[in-house]
Amino acid sequence: MREISSDFGRVVVGTQSELFGEALRLTLAAQAAARAGRFLWALTGGSTPAAFYKWCVETRALPAELVNGTHFTVSDERHVLLSSPDSNFGNAERQLLAPLGVPTDRRLPWMVAWPVAEAAEAYRKTMLILAGPGRAYDLCFLGMGDDCHTASLFPQTPLLKDDGGLLFGGQEVPGKGWRLTITPSGLRACGTILVMALGAGKADALHRVHRGPLDVENVPSQLLKTCASNVVWLVDEPAAARL
Repeated sequence: MREISSDFGRVVVGTQSELFGEALRLTLAAQAAARAGRFLWALTGGSTPAAFYKWCVETRALPAELVNGTHFTVSDERHVLLSSPDSNFGNAERQLLAPLGVPTDRRLPWMVAWPVAEAAEAYRKTMLILAGPGRAYDLCFLGMGDDCHTASLFPQTPLLKDDGGLLFGGQEVPGKGWRLTITPSGLRACGTILVMALGAGKADALHRVHRGPLDVENVPSQLLKTCASNVVWLVDEPAAARL
């Protein structure tokens, strides 16, 4: 593996298997650094996390103490039922949490059966109890879309402009429906943030984030510059082609 210099966090470049191993190493380090008896790990959606889940299950990579001692959630969610194939938490549950036997009281989905405002408020209250005031996740997994969105923070959406200091919220994304998501303030309140971006299809977006002009409202992943010391980007060689 190799590293690339960036103002937006450490950029680690390697093969998929190397990056998955590095993600596991960083996960265990984040768990070790967390408060005793509490580790909050936010998963995410997309094809790369799905491949990581499969790798974790097939290789039995996650130690039992991590599986049983972690509160699992997702950094953002579509306002759909968990049974939907579009549900980030539903997919994480089917592909990772259930196969690993994660205790049900350690699974923390967003309350998607409720109206968005109520669901966001309920989630904030739960996270306040688990994480404490002013804190979000100990470990936050993120992806990045071709439009440079991360979590459900899409270009020109309201929470990018003003999240009111709230760590979690909801917003309507034109053409994509309602979303529940960690906010920019929430990302700054995380411990470790891992961004996985694999494949040649991510090369242009990574170039815009790391080498383009600063324009957070149109390139949302650039907001990670505000917490760069806690951010690690895990990218393969095709994705890193323009860095």
